[in-house]
Amino acid sequence: MRPPAVGTVLDVVSFEVEAGKVREFSKATQTADVVHTDAGAAAAAGYSSIPATPTHVVVAGHHRDQKQFVETLGLAIERVVVGSVEWHYSRPLLVGDRLTGTRRVVDDSTREGKRGGTMRLLTLETEWVDATGDSAVTQREVLIERGER
Repeated sequence: MRPPAVGTVLDVVSFEVEAGKVREFSKATQTADVVHTDAGAAAAAGYSSIPATPTHVVVAGHHRDQKQFVETLGLAIERVVVGSVEWHYSRPLLVGDRLTGTRRVVDDSTREGKRGGTMRLLTLETEWVDATGDSAVTQREVLIERGER
């Protein structure tokens, strides 16, 4: 099976930013700022609702078909590591937001590894929009698939 071309949409997922999930994620990531767990602190800081933590959109992984994702990209998952993840925010994500993310392939290349062999570098981008269609955050991730030994 041939990997998808640059620009190919891999998936589209939607989820609501929920107070309970923000609280759980804050605890799991040991977030110290109480604006993420206390509505009064969030209001005092000028937010209309509790803001999500900066990496909150990773919860979308629970809404995606990861098996299909791996198959579509032709990945050998046992040889894949995450090289990097970046988030570029247009605005804070707030409890009550309904987000829809469209994930695309933006680069798929191969290069020589430092110890010989090849590595596949796969760059994916998810544009997260709110219910009005306005961009909220863009997530960019690089997956590295080591070549076979």
